[in-house]
Amino acid sequence: MFLKVQLAWNVIIAAENLKPGSLMLQRAILIRLLSDFAAKKATKDLGYFLAVTTLDKIGEGKVRQHTGDVLFPVVFSSVTFKMFKGEVLEGTVHKVLKHGVFMRIGPIENAYLSSSKMPGYEYVLGENPYFMNQKMPKIAKDVKVRVVVIGTKWMEAEREFQALVGLEGDYLGPISTSDM
Repeated sequence: MFLKVQLAWNVIIAAENLKPGSLMLQRAILIRLLSDFAAKKATKDLGYFLAVTTLDKIGEGKVRQHTGDVLFPVVFSSVTFKMFKGEVLEGTVHKVLKHGVFMRIGPIENAYLSSSKMPGYEYVLGENPYFMNQKMPKIAKDVKVRVVVIGTKWMEAEREFQALVGLEGDYLGPISTSDM
């Protein structure tokens, strides 16, 4: 799910980047904010940071004693992406294993669809392994699949989420095939 959030962060501008003229200062603050935003990647509460939409407020700068850098408090709006249990999403299979498949769903690289959560599907071994079902298209690498989120787990060290997804529900399953 996409969330619109307003955040308050501190942005540090190096003394050598401080130039007279408010537009250049605003530009330096915005560039640093975007850099910090991209480096943060995600948080447990808000999910993945996707985009800064507006820079709402720049507070008064405070000079840091030892470095001469200036710290500016800023308030900005942004869009984030976070999965929730029960949510129906679409992803693309990028790895097929005997016990299930790994999918990319938005910024989430490792959403796992276990073979036990694919009712009626059986694993077919080969050079390009896949899961086969008599009534539905196969699930193979590069196939788009509609799934329901069963659960998510925040991995603090990697600053990313892992997700367990399933096909148990109406209108779930492959929505495109790799051999079209």
